[in-house]
Amino acid sequence: MNVDIRPQAVAGAPRPALPPLDWWLIGGAVALLGFGLVMVASASMPIGEKKAGDPFYYLYRHGIATGLGLAGALAVSQIPMARWEKAGPLLYAIGLGLLVLVLIPGVGVKANGAMRWIPLGPFTLQGSEFMKLFLVIYIAGYLARRQVEVAHSFWGFAKPMLLLVVASALIMEQPDFGTMAVLLATALGMLFLGGVALWQFALLLGLAGSVLAGLVISYPYRLQRVTAFLNPWADAQNTGYQLSQALIAFGRGEWFGVGLGNGIQKQFYLPEAHTDFLMAVIGEEFGLLGSLMVIGLFALIVWRAFRIGAAAEAQERRFAAYVAYGFGLWIGMQAFINIGVNVGLLPTKGLTLPLMSYGGNSIILACLVIAILARIDWETRCNAPLRELERVKWARV
Repeated sequence: MNVDIRPQAVAGAPRPALPPLDWWLIGGAVALLGFGLVMVASASMPIGEKKAGDPFYYLYRHGIATGLGLAGALAVSQIPMARWEKAGPLLYAIGLGLLVLVLIPGVGVKANGAMRWIPLGPFTLQGSEFMKLFLVIYIAGYLARRQVEVAHSFWGFAKPMLLLVVASALIMEQPDFGTMAVLLATALGMLFLGGVALWQFALLLGLAGSVLAGLVISYPYRLQRVTAFLNPWADAQNTGYQLSQALIAFGRGEWFGVGLGNGIQKQFYLPEAHTDFLMAVIGEEFGLLGSLMVIGLFALIVWRAFRIGAAAEAQERRFAAYVAYGFGLWIGMQAFINIGVNVGLLPTKGLTLPLMSYGGNSIILACLVIAILARIDWETRCNAPLRELERVKWARV
C-alpha cells in the first residue's frame, strides 16, 4: 500500500514552504527580454518612420508580443510535465497540420520570397516556429518511452528521424533553411544525449551534413550567401552587403559603443536591423562590452537548462530531462547561429535572436520555453524533499 509521507500529511506538522524558483534562469531571460525591447526600439525607429509613419510602430508591436509571451508563460507554467508528455504525439500532428496549412494557396502569406505565415487578424502565425517546440516535446517523450530501443536498435533510432524528415521537408517547402537546420541539430543533439549508438549518430550526422551541403549547392542564392560569407568585401554592394554593413557596425562600436540611439548603421544601411541583425546594432551602440554581456546571458540560460535537465534526470524524470536538454540545445544553437552570422563566422541566414529580436512568434515561443524550463525545475525541487524522506524511511526498515 502506498503511504503519503509528505510533510503536510503528518498531523500537526507545519506545511513546508514552496521551493524557490530558478532565479538565475528567470533573471537571465527577463534581462534579455528587457534589453531586447530597448534595442528593438532603437533599431526600428528609422524603418518605422519610413514604412508606417510612426517611429514607435515596431516597438508597440514588439511590446504587445512580449506581453502576450509573458501571459502565455504564466499560463504554461501551470501545466504539469506529465500532461506535456501525453500530448506529445498530438502536438506533433498539430505542428504538421500548420506546416501543411501554410503551403495552401490563399491561406499562407508570402513575404520576401517565403511563405511561412498564416494570417490571424492583425497577427500572423508562423507554424515552423511552433514546430520546434512540438518536436522537442515529442522526441523527449519518445526517448523517455523507448530509451532501451533507441540505444540498442537502429530502428528505434530511425523512427523519430523519419518524422523529423517529414517536418523538415515541409519546412523546406516554405522555404526556411535556417529553422530546418536548427530543428535538425536540436533533434540530433537530443538523440545523442538519449544514448544512441555512436556509429549510428556518426552515420546520420554525415548524412545530414551531406543533405545540407546539397541543399546549399543546388540553390544559387544559397551558394551566393556562402561565398559572400567567405569574402563579403569582394562584392560589398551586392551579395556581401548585409555582412559588410554588420561588420562596419561592430567596427564603429569598438570597446564601449557609440551610445544608445547613436548608431548610424540602422539608418537604412543595415537591412533587417531590428530582426536578424539586431546584434550588430548592439555591437555598434554598446561595443564589445555590450556584445559580451548578451553572449554571457545566453550562456547562463543554456547552462541553467542543462543543470535543470541533469537534476531531473537524477530523479529518473527522463521526459522532463530531455525537454530541458532540447530547449538548451535549441536556444544555444539559434543564438550561436544568429550571432555567428552577425560577426561573419557563419553564412548569412534569417534567424532571429531568441528573446530579443523583433518577431511576435519568436518572442512568444521563447517565453513559453523559459516557462516550461521553470516548471521542470520547480517540479524537480518539489520532488526532492519527498525522495529524501523516502530514502530515510527505507533506511530505518
